[in-house]
Amino acid sequence: MEKQLLRKQVIQQLHQLTPSDHERKSAIIRDKVLASDEFKHAETIGITLSRFPEVDTHRLIETAWQAGKRIAIPRCISSTREMDFRLINSFDQTEVVYMDLKEPKIDLTEPIKPEDIDLQIVPGVVYSETGYRIGFGGGYYDRYLINFPFQTISLAFDCQIRHNIVREPHDVPVSYIYTDEHIIDCQKAREENE
Repeated sequence: MEKQLLRKQVIQQLHQLTPSDHERKSAIIRDKVLASDEFKHAETIGITLSRFPEVDTHRLIETAWQAGKRIAIPRCISSTREMDFRLINSFDQTEVVYMDLKEPKIDLTEPIKPEDIDLQIVPGVVYSETGYRIGFGGGYYDRYLINFPFQTISLAFDCQIRHNIVREPHDVPVSYIYTDEHIIDCQKAREENE
């Protein structure tokens, strides 16, 4: 199935989640991430500020701060389709930009290099069990992940997992996907599919 159509179908499905189901399933996913070695060992976490109907990341970020971890969120540079991750220690250091996305305020935050982020939480719309994803269409993360040297995970509701998605040469898979039903070891799934 074509990427755009699959993206549209899954977004429609996500919008059918009731607020209580969305909150409950987000909490299940958050608890799995908090219990993971990836989270426990990470000192600095790259993550986006979610917006409905994505898996909620705000409470995960708050818990990470309480655990003494550093949080880096991206600022998208549309002219180059690159991302500039910047450290935040409060949601007050963010501002709403295009499409209701929240990004770090440049004057209140400092940049951080990819090699200084221990764990990258990668957003998306549709995922395969092998870790390949269909994002929101900008290609920002595929460019960023090419040179990212550490663990990557994604947070997804189980309905976002599809068996066959079209993979393109530039696509970079994530290491693990945490859903409300499963923890998917994508490396293992790739090895089994080869």
